[in-house]
Amino acid sequence: MNRINPKKLLNSKWTAVKPQNKEKHFMITEVEFDEEGEVIHCFIEAVMTKNERAINWQDLKDNSQWQQGWK
Repeated sequence: MNRINPKKLLNSKWTAVKPQNKEKHFMITEVEFDEEGEVIHCFIEAVMTKNERAINWQDLKDNSQWQQGWK
């Protein structure tokens, strides 16, 4: 399980364990917090294709899907 501090998500780098559409390396481009400091929106962008999509930031904790950094 990846340990993640939500306040350090912005601009963090991630590698997809099972790449889809030749998209392997990603960066968190947008994170929005509510009044209590909980993450309400998180967007991830593929480095090569610039495709951006919303992601549940909790999914990044799953080692079978994501690795921290670019590997």
